[in-house]
Amino acid sequence: MTWLVADGKGVTLRLHIQPGAKKTEVVGLHGEALKIRLAAPPVDGKANACLIAFLADQLGVAKTAISLVSGDTSRAKRVCIAGIEPSRVRDRLGSS
Repeated sequence: MTWLVADGKGVTLRLHIQPGAKKTEVVGLHGEALKIRLAAPPVDGKANACLIAFLADQLGVAKTAISLVSGDTSRAKRVCIAGIEPSRVRDRLGSS
């Protein structure tokens, strides 16, 4: 599973983001990344804030446990989530 990498402290996710969608949801794989649609526009960091809030809610972690590693202004993003098991991420985000 290339979109999810465990590193001992948590996990790193490789994501493909589609901002400006009707609703925020996980839609499956996009190449080697997990595709997530966001109901937020890609302006002024709104899509990134929406992504972090969505992941925190779906995974049951604090927003402070989630950090954007790369892709601040790109659709291709890498996100680190501290203190979570890979199996929990797979179960909650539901893509293989």
